[in-house]
Amino acid sequence: MEMGDAKTKRKVHRIEVIRPDCISAATCVVIAPDVFELDSSGIAVVMADALNVDDNTLFMAAQSCPTQAILLYDEYGVQIFPPIK
Repeated sequence: MEMGDAKTKRKVHRIEVIRPDCISAATCVVIAPDVFELDSSGIAVVMADALNVDDNTLFMAAQSCPTQAILLYDEYGVQIFPPIK
């Protein structure tokens, strides 16, 4: 796969934060400051250009959330993280 292909073959197409589950740990902000920020209530929110960040960073940020409040979805709207049990 060429470098140009890697950018077009995205796995993550949507990011969602489950606000009631966010405990303001801010690990997502530390790992992906171009994707997440804390709002005035201290809850993580997804920034407008979030999908400009590579998938590996998005997965690392989602995995860092202690409450798994960050959901990642593929192009079909299927949740790919955290895995549905």
